[in-house]
Amino acid sequence: MDRIEPKAGQESVWDYPRPPRVEKTAKRVRVVFGPLDIADSTRTLRVLETSHPPVYYIPPEDVRMELLALTDHHTVCEFKGEASYYDLAFGERAVRNVAWAYLSPTPGYEDLRGYIAFYPGRVDDAFVDGERVTPQEGHFYGGWITRDVAGPFKGGSGTFGW
Repeated sequence: MDRIEPKAGQESVWDYPRPPRVEKTAKRVRVVFGPLDIADSTRTLRVLETSHPPVYYIPPEDVRMELLALTDHHTVCEFKGEASYYDLAFGERAVRNVAWAYLSPTPGYEDLRGYIAFYPGRVDDAFVDGERVTPQEGHFYGGWITRDVAGPFKGGSGTFGW
């Protein structure tokens, strides 16, 4: 794995901590599905973890929660605890496990309680301050790649052991 030297104004995901850090951001985050902005917020939290692009968590007050339904799917993060997943449905379209939240996060991650994180590759579009996001590779991680982060990023083929 060869690190990419960050350009001016970029953060290297290899400088992010492990265990991950949660920080507030005022960047505008939008999630689009069909004709709808299903989430739009400037009050998000971002989680930064070594080798991962940031994941943006949106307060439920800024999400069209009436379009989401909790599923019986759960995963466990060794740091944040158990994640609960949501399906999204609007009109004739539906997406399974499009988003997740930590409803009872572990100590140190209480700020994430109830905030919603979307997989940017499972919606029509996701934006950070007007920039269209590139989804993190793979099916498990939900990172949001923008021009202000440098990789390489975990998630693609051959990165499991990073």
